Amino acid sequence: MSTGTSGRLIIWLSFVIAILLQVAPWPGELANFRPTWILLVACYWVLALPHRVNVGTALVLGLLWDLMLGSTLGVRGMMMAILCYIVALNFQVLRNLSLWQQAVIIASISLAGKLIEFWAEYLVSPVIFDIRQLWGVLLNFLLWPWLFLLLRRVRRQFSIK
Repeated sequence: MSTGTSGRLIIWLSFVIAILLQVAPWPGELANFRPTWILLVACYWVLALPHRVNVGTALVLGLLWDLMLGSTLGVRGMMMAILCYIVALNFQVLRNLSLWQQAVIIASISLAGKLIEFWAEYLVSPVIFDIRQLWGVLLNFLLWPWLFLLLRRVRRQFSIK
């Protein structure tokens, strides 16, 4: 297997793991603390390899996420595409920030994602914004440095370029 094929396989395997973590059930009130794994992993790969993982990949992941949740098709696809576009547009700046500065930016992006998701759902059906869902943004902030280091190690170990 060539390096390009194995790299593509590793990237998609990380997305499969993120999707499984995203749809895994959480007990009761802890569901409000669920991080947006798919967004975090997509942001990492867009930041690390913008020529391989881009807005189209984010759109496909978001559509898969919508299908797995049974929600309005395209809401999370649009949200993922918009947010990954912002990351791709500024990837050179984001790469030069410290991990905690990146975590603040990623938390802001995931907060924007929650708001875009609510807004898009609100346009098609009467939904109520639950402020407790924003706890996941805090968890995204705390998880970003660890996820970044883990995925960077995987990328370097498998020489994904």
